[in-house]
Amino acid sequence: MAGARFSQINLIAHDLKATLAFYRRLGLEIPEGAVWESGGHAHHATLPGPGPVELQLDSRRLAQASNMGFAAERGRAVVGVELESRDAVDALWTALLEESVQGLQPPYDAFWGARYAIVEDPDGNPVGLMSPVDPARRSAPPAL
Repeated sequence: MAGARFSQINLIAHDLKATLAFYRRLGLEIPEGAVWESGGHAHHATLPGPGPVELQLDSRRLAQASNMGFAAERGRAVVGVELESRDAVDALWTALLEESVQGLQPPYDAFWGARYAIVEDPDGNPVGLMSPVDPARRSAPPAL
């Protein structure tokens, strides 16, 4: 599909605070402001890279809240692909399912402002399909 671009790797952490400490120990700068917390628990952090790809870290609770198909045995990483529009997410989801690709999370309007869906690659790795973020579509995250 034209307009798709590899944009992120999203790691699901069992203990996000320990994972953040590990990556900081490696020398990566992760400001406290880059970490989203709720209910006294860290749930998400974005580590921008030098290019167009970023590393994102999520708690297992956030992964389960944003992906109804989440299962620990499928791995703890999500490869992110950014598509050119919200409609492109829906169209690609439909086309992939028609080709017998396994869908894990049907397209929905995610709380962070993007249209988002998750499918499996042939090896069972989750692949997130995401539109550009529209700040006007942001909402409160689910209770974690």
